[in-house]
Amino acid sequence: MNFKRSTTSMTIVLMAVSLVSMASAQQDVFAQSAGMSITATADEGSETITVMGKTASDITDITFTVRSPSGNNVVAIGQVSPDSNGDFVTEFKIGQKWTEDGFYEITAVQGIQLNSLYTLKVLVKVTDGMAERTLVTESNLDTELFVRNPDLNVARDTGLELYSAQFVHGSDEFTVSGVTDRFSQDVAISIVAPNGNLVTVSQISPSLDGEFEKIIKVGGPLWKEDGFYMVTAQQFDDPNYTDSIQVDILDGTVVPEFGTIAVMVLAVAIISVIAISARSRLGIMPRY
Repeated sequence: MNFKRSTTSMTIVLMAVSLVSMASAQQDVFAQSAGMSITATADEGSETITVMGKTASDITDITFTVRSPSGNNVVAIGQVSPDSNGDFVTEFKIGQKWTEDGFYEITAVQGIQLNSLYTLKVLVKVTDGMAERTLVTESNLDTELFVRNPDLNVARDTGLELYSAQFVHGSDEFTVSGVTDRFSQDVAISIVAPNGNLVTVSQISPSLDGEFEKIIKVGGPLWKEDGFYMVTAQQFDDPNYTDSIQVDILDGTVVPEFGTIAVMVLAVAIISVIAISARSRLGIMPRY
């Protein structure tokens, strides 16, 4: 009798352990398969915006909302069911409600809206009722399950970053370079003088790997102020796509960032030499 009870108890324990193990395995699989990715594409001058993507959950539909640049109007809504692989695609036609020029916000929501893993937004610029060339991706899907483009060296959702300006000491030009994960949108480069005046504004298109480079000429009446000029690169009205660096300009030429320190070191060296020389002269003077 005791043996039967022990066997029964052991069977129950093993069943409980198996259930816990299965639950843990299911949680692990779900954790590895969470998230969603969306990509908005449009040709230059097109009246159609295509949104495609992939989700880790194929259970519920994905709802889309398109808002005007001011955020006051909903110009389009849509819904699509992902296939068994989690893939989905839908299109939006630019119509009469799209009266504003600027960046339209396309929001994709799957399931509960408060779940950030299944809520993503992309921006598409529309001017005069036509879309500008667009290829924008937002993703929080596990990178092991879905990679936007393995040939690109730019990480997803990293924003824009400026490298240090490259120049030769005393040169009348310097090169600004950086990288962005939004290669379909031009980068605006602006330079502000130490007194707050805007010196120059220009635009550059990133390459397909997201890198960009711009040569800036120094000199002229707008560069007459000595000091640090603020160089800013920007895409969209988003802090993640705005970055700045400073370039020191003196007498219309570029000065290395360590210029002041070098002068101080040189001054200390000269003073040390003078002091040592003075002591040497005192040492060889005759004593009476």
